[in-house]
Amino acid sequence: MNIEHLKLFVRLAITHNISSAGQELGLSPAVASSYIIKLEEGLGVRLLHRTTRKVSLTEEGKAFLPHAEDVLASVEAARASVGAGSASPRGTLRVAAPASFGRMHLVPAMGGFLARYPDLTVDLRLSDSIIDMVEGGFDIAVRNSELKDSTLIARKLAPDQRIVCAAPDYLARYGEPESPQALQQHQCITLMGLESWTFETPDGQFTSKVNGSFRTDNGEAVRDACVSGLGITLSSTWSIYQHLQRGELVQILRNYPLVSNTAIWAVYPSSRLLAPKVRAFIDYFAECFGDAPYWDRTLSA
Repeated sequence: MNIEHLKLFVRLAITHNISSAGQELGLSPAVASSYIIKLEEGLGVRLLHRTTRKVSLTEEGKAFLPHAEDVLASVEAARASVGAGSASPRGTLRVAAPASFGRMHLVPAMGGFLARYPDLTVDLRLSDSIIDMVEGGFDIAVRNSELKDSTLIARKLAPDQRIVCAAPDYLARYGEPESPQALQQHQCITLMGLESWTFETPDGQFTSKVNGSFRTDNGEAVRDACVSGLGITLSSTWSIYQHLQRGELVQILRNYPLVSNTAIWAVYPSSRLLAPKVRAFIDYFAECFGDAPYWDRTLSA
């Protein structure tokens, strides 16, 4: 089985276009088509549905895709173990990440990462939806929610500290709640699905089912609405640290920390070996953020 044929097939599963996938690997459309035909002939099955505009995977193609990815990851790991290990990771690293965190923290740090690993190319997909890594052909995903998928291996990149905050204008008009229970008398801005906030109190944990006149499915919109004085919200410090520094938001209920098991995770399928390019990404961004990330170090005590 030809490794170059497998590389093209994996890229085709992502691009759905033979010309685009071939161009990424330096192949003409005719050569790329011949590679796929040879792969299908060798396997004795049809891997792709072909139309004039794009291709899509057959059921056999979908079943074969994770195995092709595993073979490529194994080859890369094998090369690294017998002398290429000292070489810089190379190839294309496909990363999925939450839109807000990716724009605010991954993209600004990407220059340093690519400077350290000049033989790597990064394809970054920013989306707040949970993406199927195998189906999407991603090498690694960054997530900031609790992990429930046992088929994924998770490596912690940074803590995800969450606090309750409000704009000074809102507090000037409506006062500051002195306890989690008092949130029931306030307008609270919520991210859809996160309407229950749990706090540590002297009497144990207390969960407040908050409500208000505005909620949304976008974290940046929640933050911006809070800055505009629409109400109190719960937010990650990585999202609001600049607003806290500028005094546009202030932390409240400091004596009642939120109960949360969230962190910034790098995840990859457990069925795959840890390819050098994936390890490079994890090591770099874990070093970049660390246990005391810059967005928390800049907060006032």
